[in-house]
Amino acid sequence: MSCSLRPVGRAHRAPLERLTRATGLFREEEVATAVELLEESLAGDDDYRFVGAFEGDHLVGYACWGPTPGTAATYDLYWIVVDRERQGRGIGSALLADVEQRLMTHDARLIVVETSSRGDYAPTRGFYEARGYTRAATVPGYYAPGDDLVIYTKDLTTGNLARTTP
Repeated sequence: MSCSLRPVGRAHRAPLERLTRATGLFREEEVATAVELLEESLAGDDDYRFVGAFEGDHLVGYACWGPTPGTAATYDLYWIVVDRERQGRGIGSALLADVEQRLMTHDARLIVVETSSRGDYAPTRGFYEARGYTRAATVPGYYAPGDDLVIYTKDLTTGNLARTTP
């Protein structure tokens, strides 16, 4: 991976929106949600945290996570998005490892990932499974008829962090 990981700032709002839309996976309301979470984060809301992957000054990926309300040291990983042309180069793995390391330094216990059962999400599910995430639950028809919610978890107390290479 030839990128650097650093905070996502105000200047990255439009690139984050374009990047999220360009994956072809997310509905318009999901793209709007990603932008809204960034804006809340930039306004000081600690419930949403972002890290970006950059090639020079160009945002090529990002991760968003935050604490799960009403839990003891559980965090939700809301987004990992990588530019389609750069997928498979270790950027997503580096973002995930960075998030996990940050959570470990804050004594996080559990990380939860929600994704789709659609066929075009098979690489996403494989990505998490290859990095030690366990499929914990499926909610049939959650997103839409035939589009189940698939929930993955990872126990961060074991110290078994994600690999940074695919």
